[in-house]
This record gives sequence, C-alpha cells and structure tokens, in this order.
Amino acid sequence: MRRVLVFLPLLIVAVLGGFFVWGLNGDRDPNAIPSALVSRLAPAFDLAPIDGIDTPGLSQADLIGQSDASVVNVFASWCVPCRAEHPVLTRFAREEGVALMGINYKDRAEDAAGWLRELGNPYDRIGHDFTGRTGIDWGVTGVPETFVIDAQGRITFRFAGPLVTEQAVGNLRDALITARGVEPGS
Repeated sequence: MRRVLVFLPLLIVAVLGGFFVWGLNGDRDPNAIPSALVSRLAPAFDLAPIDGIDTPGLSQADLIGQSDASVVNVFASWCVPCRAEHPVLTRFAREEGVALMGINYKDRAEDAAGWLRELGNPYDRIGHDFTGRTGIDWGVTGVPETFVIDAQGRITFRFAGPLVTEQAVGNLRDALITARGVEPGS
C-alpha cells in the first residue's frame, strides 16, 4: 500500500499536465462550447420589452414561421465584452440585412435602456430576461452569446463569447447563410 502512495503524486501531476497540454492545443476553440439545443426548436419563452425603450419584447412565436433566418444576441449592460461586440453586431445586422433580436440578460431595465441609448439600438425586438430564467432555458453559460435561428424557429448555430474577430463574424455569416438554405461559399 505504501508503494502505491509513493506514485500517487506522480499520477496527479501527469493528469494535471495532460489537462494543461489539452488547454494549450492551438486547434481547440474555447468558444466552441457544445449546445444541446442546436437543431432543436428555440425554447418556449415570452419576454416583455425593456421599459424606456421603444422596441417590442421577444417571444418564441417571433422566431417561428419567419420568411428568413434571424440572429438572437444575449447581452447585458454590465457586460464589458457585450460593449465591445455591439458595433460589430450593429454593422453585421445592417450589412447582412438580418433580423437582430436581443435577450437582455439579468439586467436592470434602466441600465439596459441607458446602454442602448448610448450605443444605439440595432435590435428589431428585445426581451427583458431580468430573472435569467429564459437564459437558462437557452443554455446560456455567460454573456454575450449569439444564436442563429432558421425560418422554422430552430437553433442552427451558437457562439459563446464576443463577436469581435473576423473569424467569429465569418463563422456567424456562414451559419446565417446555411440557415437561409444556401451553402457557404456558393
């Protein structure tokens, strides 16, 4: 038994070293968090609008049976990466002609309204998820997160983290093209 205990620290170091090497793998995308909701209908929800903003609320019904795919962005005024991605999303929605929907996550209405007045409001609809319940139903692990929803209301793509790099925006564009029924690059 003592002999086994002598090798225990070596085994622990080997396991921790394996995780360290895995974490440094350049081919691993830390934003590629799997989602059980991809290929499924968006969860049922019905969120009221943000008080002080003249933008309608958001519900599952707003995502189903549309003529085109849409993008749902989960954001909060207290989220620094959300502020960084906001101009990128604004430009993306304008250039791609996509319906941009928002879920304001665990935020006070007055803070969210002030943030949108300051930075501009690119959203067609915004639901106020003050309690975070809808975020849980969507599998949100943190903000920002962005989803592509096809015209039938199915989640086809999820991106965790801020959309600030060309690669991230390219992945979103490809996912949107695919959700619209066109193969990327064609």
